[in-house]
Amino acid sequence: MVNNVTKVAVVSTKDRVYGVNMSLELLGINPVKDKNVIFKPNFNTADPPPASSSMETIKQFIVKLKEMGAKSITVAERSGPAKTAETFEKKGLYALARELDFKIVDLTEIHEEEYVLKKPEDNHWKEGFFFAKIYDDAECIIETCCLKTHMYGGHFTLSLKNAVGIVSKENMSELHSSKHQRKMIAEINSVYKADLIIMDGLIAFVDRGPMEGTRREVNVFVAGTDKVAIDAVGVAILRILGTTPEVSNGPIFEQEQIKRAAELGVGITSSDEIEFITDSEEAEKLVAQIKEKLEE
Repeated sequence: MVNNVTKVAVVSTKDRVYGVNMSLELLGINPVKDKNVIFKPNFNTADPPPASSSMETIKQFIVKLKEMGAKSITVAERSGPAKTAETFEKKGLYALARELDFKIVDLTEIHEEEYVLKKPEDNHWKEGFFFAKIYDDAECIIETCCLKTHMYGGHFTLSLKNAVGIVSKENMSELHSSKHQRKMIAEINSVYKADLIIMDGLIAFVDRGPMEGTRREVNVFVAGTDKVAIDAVGVAILRILGTTPEVSNGPIFEQEQIKRAAELGVGITSSDEIEFITDSEEAEKLVAQIKEKLEE
């Protein structure tokens, strides 16, 4: 069941450490205490943010998760098209794991038995999809995503699309060739629940993506526990910046990823269910613009 109102933190900053800290402070929740945490970044390539997650954001997030009492932290991810191990090395993830003492799982190196077949009701996958067991069995899932468009059929890649990295690479040719791609992305999210999502929006791609695009300074962090709300806010910000026709057209809650996710109970069904919390006057001004876009 989705709560009637979900809190979304909007933080205006150029400082990623402050962005992570204030996002957590505003939300005022601690889903990680005494839990084994599985952490999902956005690492489809090693290109600089927003093509992939900032290591500064990841480092501060992990520092905070430890301070909040996480029992253990495991970063589990699959890159694509880049090789996962190479991406981890180039990003400095292995070095950071040694520094901060967390585990890393390369989802392209695990045995096929470590994936479980998922077939959500009325889904658009031909035979379902293989979902990593480490996420299926997780006590607590934390995610960080970027703010960007997607030129290969997703239209945008925010928190909902971040889930694609949890699905086996064997399913990717079907996903990328399907006219139902955006619905299929939403359907991945119906089989699990993230306990906290922080979107690093210091820089956005307003076109192309996910590896390269026109960069815009946005200087915002968006955080919450509801992926539909996070993505609706992300789309609103892209529209404020000026973005692609696909992301600009129609009501935000009619965007296919968002609409299908809402239908499946992944998150909220309208902007009325968002309660914004902010850190500053600048963030308040941005929220006023976001609300206008959400109501169009």
